[in-house]
Amino acid sequence: MGAVSHLFVYGTLLPGEVRWHHLEPFVAGPGSSDTAAGALYDTGREYPAARFGEPGTIVGQCFPLRLDRLDDALAHLDDVEGAVAGLYLRTLVTTGNGLQAWAYQYGEGLPLAPIPSGSWLVHRRGSPPT
Repeated sequence: MGAVSHLFVYGTLLPGEVRWHHLEPFVAGPGSSDTAAGALYDTGREYPAARFGEPGTIVGQCFPLRLDRLDDALAHLDDVEGAVAGLYLRTLVTTGNGLQAWAYQYGEGLPLAPIPSGSWLVHRRGSPPT
């Protein structure tokens, strides 16, 4: 198996969200709607928290990352995601579309409220993800 070169995102790294500009320079092509097994939570701080492996489905998008910048992308995103309360850590997931992808899982520290829809965009905007 080669290097994992996809990233599953479900919150503020999605296009149009506040941290998309951190991911966009490293994206190699269009993302696709996808899911991952786990539960999504509202942190109460304008960003969600995912816990993979818990019962439920997380709705998001999976993006291919530029192979020539893969190490830079992961190092940058590790810094960005590890800088918030709860320390998000990169983990491997298998998406609903069968891709092996990196994703950021929430550590601990903040009280969390479940997001039953599994979608940050539906939760925040009341509209389906695009």
